[in-house]
Amino acid sequence: MKISDLLKICEASHSMKVLCVGDIMLDRFSYGKVERISPEAPIPVLKQTKELSMLGAAGNVARNVASMGSVAVLIGVIGEDEAGSLLKIQLEDEPQITDQLSSEADRVTTVKIRYIANGQQLLRVDNEDSHDVSGNAETEICANILKTASACKAILLSDYAKGCVTPAVINACLTAAKCHSIPIIVDPKGTDFSKYGAVDVLKPNAKELSDATGLPTNSDDEIERALNALLQTSDAKCVLVTRSEKGLSFIQRGHKVRHVQTVKREVFDVSGAGDTSLTALGIALGSKADITIASEFALSAAGIAVGKVGTATVTMDEIRNDIRSRNSTRSDASDYDEESIFNRVADWKRQGLKVGFTNGCFDILHAGHLSVLQFAANHCDRLIVGLNSDASVKRLKGEQRPINGGIDRQILLTGLKPVDAVIIFDDDTPKSLIERLQPDLIVKGGDYTPETVVGADTVLANGGQVLIAPILEGRSTTSIIAKSQT
Repeated sequence: MKISDLLKICEASHSMKVLCVGDIMLDRFSYGKVERISPEAPIPVLKQTKELSMLGAAGNVARNVASMGSVAVLIGVIGEDEAGSLLKIQLEDEPQITDQLSSEADRVTTVKIRYIANGQQLLRVDNEDSHDVSGNAETEICANILKTASACKAILLSDYAKGCVTPAVINACLTAAKCHSIPIIVDPKGTDFSKYGAVDVLKPNAKELSDATGLPTNSDDEIERALNALLQTSDAKCVLVTRSEKGLSFIQRGHKVRHVQTVKREVFDVSGAGDTSLTALGIALGSKADITIASEFALSAAGIAVGKVGTATVTMDEIRNDIRSRNSTRSDASDYDEESIFNRVADWKRQGLKVGFTNGCFDILHAGHLSVLQFAANHCDRLIVGLNSDASVKRLKGEQRPINGGIDRQILLTGLKPVDAVIIFDDDTPKSLIERLQPDLIVKGGDYTPETVVGADTVLANGGQVLIAPILEGRSTTSIIAKSQT
């Protein structure tokens, strides 16, 4: 497989419209800290610090479509309630999503509330209504599918068993897909997958495949038996099963099962990863990629999603960087890409993590530098280092500096355990960088006071901290250079 085949999908996404049909939810995330156990029962007490709401289920699929650079058309049903109104407000902030939502007075808009502390879910509370959509709303949904599909490159059907994906809605999707020769990919629910008809791809996870076939799905051999069994009881052209850390496997009619392994990653939250892989499959197949290329593309997108907390979206830049880094000799190309770093910082903040910042020239690394970095890392969850560019160092230190170039200094710092990301800046001070990053903590070493630290006003105004690291006497780049010249 060529990297160029995967990167072509990235480019094709920007001129694509994707139809997203199915159950729509409102996902709420309540973030906080747990510092004690309740005296009323042996349960943790969550001290809430912030709450976020975002589109979930088919809405999250549409968000991912938009995040990956395409235009999403979202079709589904909501209730005429407060959650439904908030969901509509969420859509107003998504210019890449066009919604054609139907509403029902007697329906409760599905809401899932997740309580999170230190990057881990403690509890989920669901408020939902799963009765089938009414006749009038069903007719409207089917009409919108048939009317809209002509401008789309793929149909993504998200069935969460909340009443939207009825036989009539499935038939409308099949009819539209056949009429306009576009692929339809289904994220199924339940145990009867035959109801989806001759879709291009059925995409269950391993548990859903096991439930639908009554067969175990732990090993490759078990997966193969289950996929063959499902293919015999459904009209799907292809069945693709996602297997978490084991990657994915798929079977096409007339072909043997193929297994695609994933790259080992740090997993924070699997919420929404299925939506992300569904989106990536749809965009890939909509760009005329074959299922093998599409599966690799989907694995990359889902792998990025599980490294984030919440029903997270994935950008095409993140996928592009991931593809390049996995197929190059560098450890991770996104470590040095500024936009990727800013995206990671935003993710850390959404996880409720404390983001720290320090800066300097770090020309010849020594124990004094490491002491400051360790001090900073001990006071935050993630540490960003602002690094003066070569031109900036020359203005500050003279024409003979820096001794080491900016890229080398960035690579060395990135490799240190206390450091999570390094951003090179061209100004004499990191003021504008701090204003953009909005860190929760600034750390400086040397003879500074909190009041004289650049960016302190920005951080303190947002309730953050400014700390001065202890000086490790006798260590400095200037003294090292002087000693080398004697």
